[in-house]
Amino acid sequence: MNEIVFEVTQEADGGFVAECLTEGIFTEADDWDELRKNVKEAVAAFFFDRKPVPAAIRLHLVRDEILANG
Repeated sequence: MNEIVFEVTQEADGGFVAECLTEGIFTEADDWDELRKNVKEAVAAFFFDRKPVPAAIRLHLVRDEILANG
């Protein structure tokens, strides 16, 4: 496993939620820097006794935006 991917969404309160697309890993944070730290910690804990450990973590920010037409 070379890379693990998280889908990241921003909550209405401004915080972020990250959910792994392939493993049962989930975390959240109040800001982007904290989210990055929390994701790294969650991945390290999940793969503590498992192999192979992913070489990279991808954070995929999903943004839902509605535009007025007119």
